[in-house]
Amino acid sequence: MNIFYSPNICTTPFLPEEESLHCIKVLRLNKGDLIHVIDGVGGLFVAKIIEPHPKKTKIEIIEVINDYYVPNYQLHLAVAPTKNIDRFEWFIEKATEIGVSQITPLLCRYSERKMVKSDRLEKIIISASKQSIKPYIPVLNPMTSFADFLNNYKDVNTQKFIAHCYDIPKLPFIKSCKKGGNVIVLIGPEGDFRSEEVNDALKMGFISVSLGDSRLRTETAGIVACHTVSIANDL
Repeated sequence: MNIFYSPNICTTPFLPEEESLHCIKVLRLNKGDLIHVIDGVGGLFVAKIIEPHPKKTKIEIIEVINDYYVPNYQLHLAVAPTKNIDRFEWFIEKATEIGVSQITPLLCRYSERKMVKSDRLEKIIISASKQSIKPYIPVLNPMTSFADFLNNYKDVNTQKFIAHCYDIPKLPFIKSCKKGGNVIVLIGPEGDFRSEEVNDALKMGFISVSLGDSRLRTETAGIVACHTVSIANDL
């Protein structure tokens, strides 16, 4: 299945330039060939190539596939980017494949990376969405400070968790995450959250959880949290 991304397919019957180039020059598809197209907001379409062009391939929708993938939960992962950006990019890719709705790069007191290149991360998200046949493209939010993130979600009625390594009471995440609804999980940097950050989160209604007995790298913790929520909603 050849899958392409065209956010405006319902109003503009063309593949974007990058998708057109891949379609015509790499895959060498031609007039009359059938392709699948996602719009990033849940739409999956079967389309026919009408006018192949490496910059602007014209297509025609011939079938709309309704309800191909409708997630029964919304997962928002707020994760402190790693110093080695390759590891954070790996996390972004794999979380998208497993299933995530929003990703927020989190700026914490002990963060080693203060900024990220959103354009590159968005390309990774789109590629992973196509690879895993997910018609919903996860939202990548701007880098947000820990304090601002807490304030933004202090009154949100949802499942809110913070995973950390401090020796204070923590619930097993796999037993705390309930099926369905919205879930927010905070994952700190390599040096963990500052103790004051954990306390502030708890005051804002976040639940202190453990992802297991092992001490995990940031990107691994993000994937464990993502997969745990996915499994909890598949049971």
